[in-house]
Amino acid sequence: MLKIGLTGGIASGKSLVASRLQELGAILVDADLIAREVVEPGTPGLARVVEAFGHGILDEQGRLDRPKLGSIVFHDPAQRRVLNGIVHPLVREAAAAIVSGAGPGDIVVQDIPLLVETGQGSNFHLVVVVDAPDDVRIQRMVEVRGMSRDDALARMSSQATRAERNAAADIVLDNSGSRQELLAAVDTLWEGRLVPFAENLSRGTRASRKEGPVMSGSKGEWKDEAERLAERILVAAPHDILAVDHIGSTSVPGLVAKDVIDLQLSVADLGTADRIAPLLAAAGFPSVPQAIEDTPKPSHPVPAHWQKRLHANADPGRPVNLHVRVAGSPGWRYALLFRDWLRAEPPAVALYQAHKQELAAAHAADHGTGDYSEAKEPWFTEVAWPLMNAWAERTGWMPPSYKSSAEGKRGQ
Repeated sequence: MLKIGLTGGIASGKSLVASRLQELGAILVDADLIAREVVEPGTPGLARVVEAFGHGILDEQGRLDRPKLGSIVFHDPAQRRVLNGIVHPLVREAAAAIVSGAGPGDIVVQDIPLLVETGQGSNFHLVVVVDAPDDVRIQRMVEVRGMSRDDALARMSSQATRAERNAAADIVLDNSGSRQELLAAVDTLWEGRLVPFAENLSRGTRASRKEGPVMSGSKGEWKDEAERLAERILVAAPHDILAVDHIGSTSVPGLVAKDVIDLQLSVADLGTADRIAPLLAAAGFPSVPQAIEDTPKPSHPVPAHWQKRLHANADPGRPVNLHVRVAGSPGWRYALLFRDWLRAEPPAVALYQAHKQELAAAHAADHGTGDYSEAKEPWFTEVAWPLMNAWAERTGWMPPSYKSSAEGKRGQ
């Protein structure tokens, strides 16, 4: 199944997006609704809330007086942490039960107001953030919900900032305009990305790529995207993945590149790579069975062929190549050395960029990048290898050991 995490600040329009996705066919898991259900009268959740905050937070019918409780927790971060510590585990347990009942081809949308604040982004294939400027949200809370400006500001200050939420997003839906504009954006997202993503997941196939080698100027967001993807991949098999590193052209600031993120996943051996392949596929990265070897590299001082496993993203909105290599193997070392050499040597970047642009122009009419990639290979052997190897010897460059804890697993 395709798992979507939906979030947004208060009064951003998240509920409207959630409703629309449900109308389109998604299974909706509403964290706000569940949060109310787990503290209904007679539940263990309500008993624990009363124990923590006293009987004064109940109304005459013995139900939770939400405005009264809100006046406590939204003005006191310590009290808010106490409440969250009670309610959030109960919500997650109930949400997990709903998700477990979904089918392999379903699209499950979990509406979680505090998704970013609770660090749950890596549990989803995609995080969708509904965004609106702060002044627009304040206006909505005051005029539509009847809040005072101070209460609106207090609610906003209890959540992540707009910048923090958007930084955690794979997709940002702008709700600074009309209701119709937001709904149209949701429909486009559903048809153009979520449905094909779910279909690719259920079939275990990568997203189609028919475009030729189109070069893009270096993008600052590539680094952030790579980090989010790496966190997501690590969650798939945390005990078997040694590290996930951003490699390739998009990992080098200032270098033009195809808008395809390359990641290197390090494992102890290829048996592990094969064993975790289904887990990577479920996380959104199905295997590409025919690609089990790296391309030839110099016969000396490294072997001619280096085995690896290749996976690619099922998401049509973000092309990713995931190279699974044994830590310490020649291909693994080459990828890291090549990246670090380019990062450290501006003349090397200029040299490689000129070669890429020349070949991209020659293959501009191609339907795919296979011929372009093959044409680059002699350059890696004849030009790059001697230069980067000399640089490594001169600078004392060494690859990472990955012997430490999960702290360093995300790589660079």
